[in-house]
Amino acid sequence: MCARSEVKPMRVLHVHSGNLYGGVEATLLTQARGCALSPALATSFALCFDGRFGAELIAAGADVHWLGRVRIRQPLSVRRARQRLRELLQRQTFDVVVTHSAWAQALFGSVACAARLPLVFYLHGPVTGRHWLERWARRTPPDVALCNSQFTAATLPLLYPRVRAEIVYCPLAASERSSTQADVHATRAELQTPTDATVIIQVSRMEAWKGHGLHLEALSLLRDLPDWVCWQVGGAQRPSELRYAQELKRTAARLGIAERVRFLDQRADVARLLAAADVYCQPNTGPEPFGLAFIEALSARLPVVATALGGACEIVDDTCGVLVPPHDAHALAAVLRRLMQDETLRLRLGAAGPLRAHKLCDPATQMRRLHEAFTLAVQQG
Repeated sequence: MCARSEVKPMRVLHVHSGNLYGGVEATLLTQARGCALSPALATSFALCFDGRFGAELIAAGADVHWLGRVRIRQPLSVRRARQRLRELLQRQTFDVVVTHSAWAQALFGSVACAARLPLVFYLHGPVTGRHWLERWARRTPPDVALCNSQFTAATLPLLYPRVRAEIVYCPLAASERSSTQADVHATRAELQTPTDATVIIQVSRMEAWKGHGLHLEALSLLRDLPDWVCWQVGGAQRPSELRYAQELKRTAARLGIAERVRFLDQRADVARLLAAADVYCQPNTGPEPFGLAFIEALSARLPVVATALGGACEIVDDTCGVLVPPHDAHALAAVLRRLMQDETLRLRLGAAGPLRAHKLCDPATQMRRLHEAFTLAVQQG
C-alpha cells in the first residue's frame, strides 16, 4: 500500500485476473505508481495469476495479494480464491473494492457485497450483455461503474441498466525518456533499420481485430516507395495469438514485404522504440475500447494513423493524426504514403501529440477523477 498523507487515504482494493499484459495492466500500473499524484488513494491489488503484471506491481512497491490460479471449469479453484478474498477482506480494512471486467466481477463481486463493502465495476471494453460471463456478472450489480471511454460507457446499460457510469480516461504519465539522435541510431541499428528510413510502428496485442493484417496489406501497396520499415511490436500470450503471429509472418512473405517488416515480439522498452520511429499506425478492424497505445504514441510525438472505430475517435483528431475508414487498405495506404513523403506534415502532427495526450490522460487529473468515483461508490454503498 503506497499512499501516505496527513489525511487518511481511501483504501482501494483492485481485484483482477493478472494473467495477461496489455492496456488494462498498463493503466493499473500507472495507478500503482501514481501515489504521489493522489495521496488520497491507498491502492492494493488482489490477483489470481502470477506473471509480468504482478512482477511489475511488486517492483513498483504496490501492495499485492494472491488469490490463487482460477479455472472456472474447476469449481474448487473458484471456491478457494473466493475464500482467500474473504479472508483478505476480514484481515485488512478496505473502503472500496474494484473488480476489473466481467470475469472478476462474476467471480468476486458477490464476495465484496457479502462483506458489505462498496463495489465498483471497471468496464475496460464494450459488452453485449449476452456472453455467459456477462450474464453471471449481472447477478451482482455494483454501486458505480467506471468506464474507460464514452464508447464503452454506451454499452454499460446492456449489462447494468440502472448503474451510474463514470467515464475516466486512463491515466498515463508521459515518458521521462529523453532520446538523443545517437540513441535513435543505436535503436535502429539494433533492429537492422537504416538511419534514414521512415519507420512505421504498431504496438499491440497479437489479436486479429488490432488490424495487423490490414496494416500489412496497406504496406504492400507501398512497395514502390523506398526506405520504409515497419516495426510490429507485441508478443503472443496465448496459443491462439501464437498461431495468429505466425500467420502474419506468412502474410508478410506472401505480400512481398517480409524483408521490410520486423516482428519484435513483446518488449519492455516500448518508449525507446517509439522514440526511434516516425509514424504510429494501428488500423483496428474492431473498435478499441480506449486505445492506450495511441496515447503513448502521441506522448512520443508520433503522428497517429488509426481507423475510425471505438475509442480512437475520442483520441485522434486532425491536430495529431488521421482517422481512416475501417477495412480500407487503399485509404490507409494513401495516408501512409503522404506521411512517408511529407516530413513537415509528420513533424507538425507529431508536435501536437504530447498536448493532446496530456489533455486526455494527465495522471493527476484522472487520478482525481478516480478518487471522486470511488467516493461516490462509498456514499452509495
